[in-house]
Amino acid sequence: MKTLTSFLHSEVAQNAAQEPFIQDIEALVGSIPEDIIYVRTGGTEGLFKERYFADGRLSIPEPVRLLTSGKSNSLAASMEILSFLRRNGLRGEILHGSPKYIAERILHPGQEISGDSLIASVHPGRILEGERLGVVGKPSDWLISSDVNHSKAKEVLGLELIDIPMEELLEEIAKHSHPAVELPALNEPKYGKPIPESDLSDSLDIYGALRRIIDRYSLNGLTIRCFDLLTAVHNTGCMALALLNSEGLAAACEGDVPAMVSMALARKLTGCSGFQANLSQIKGDDLLFAHCTLPLSMAGNWVYDTHFESGFGVAVHGEIPEGQVTIFKLSPDFDRAFIFEGAIVANDYQENLCRTQIHVNAPGAAPYFLSSSIGNHHIIIPGHVARDMKELLG
Repeated sequence: MKTLTSFLHSEVAQNAAQEPFIQDIEALVGSIPEDIIYVRTGGTEGLFKERYFADGRLSIPEPVRLLTSGKSNSLAASMEILSFLRRNGLRGEILHGSPKYIAERILHPGQEISGDSLIASVHPGRILEGERLGVVGKPSDWLISSDVNHSKAKEVLGLELIDIPMEELLEEIAKHSHPAVELPALNEPKYGKPIPESDLSDSLDIYGALRRIIDRYSLNGLTIRCFDLLTAVHNTGCMALALLNSEGLAAACEGDVPAMVSMALARKLTGCSGFQANLSQIKGDDLLFAHCTLPLSMAGNWVYDTHFESGFGVAVHGEIPEGQVTIFKLSPDFDRAFIFEGAIVANDYQENLCRTQIHVNAPGAAPYFLSSSIGNHHIIIPGHVARDMKELLG
């Protein structure tokens, strides 16, 4: 068994063979075959490309089998890797579920799972004509299947993508200025360390900096290479994005342009950008999505916590009211989309996942995520709006 682990996660110091999850599988299959890649954490997609696709050719046999756990964004990273493989005409499969199910797939691969039928072909026209969306810094290194051609965005959607250097954002943050914002007092995080008032003030400086950039470039939204802020200013963009999304903008994490465009489309249709989230666990029809920010306007209740991967900064644990939702993602080429209805049935707050966590009941959706996913991040939009979204996209 090969392993991929990001330095951003504490698991880097742990031996994979000692994990109960791996031991339970090996109790059923013996040694896990060498050709299986255990994607232990998020942030490993670039590492996969570097190790196994360095010269533009796959150096391991097909189909590539990606073993995932239900924690630390393992599944989300595997979805991005699988999407990258498919965009390059290669076959792969995500092994996710109970140790018994995974053992059966290892011992008896059988028929390949396919969720292609759940992806719709779309012809959106120039539905974002005149809109301007900013890309602050480059997309995160792990978004290996989420690159977007700026000229095509203009041609197909009427959308102008504006590249903005990270240095410009850092210069604005250094001004330590932000609009007045009414926020509750800091609470003791459930899992993270106590948050000092200075961290909250610094997170609002990030908000103020992004606000000025939005005004400077006349933007309708933006995405930010937010993990760079961990080292540059020892904080995160989680709070800033939560505020911007609640103010009528489409604000996305990690420099993810397809997610930002999907959020802009959601806002055009519904007036809400939606919740940009990673899929963390699949148990039958139950999908557990998680991220460290969300539009505060979507949350029935919310509290502060630290950023999951780094353990510092200011993130948001929000609870989204139960009810109908639509899961949405537009492809980087703007010609395909996943549009699927479900329902939030519970909120969660597990330690080993990003801070805002929702359970979505979506019968029949699992094959798409395990075999055909359009990248990792998906947008959770309030309401059953699949038909309206399909009409919008043509």
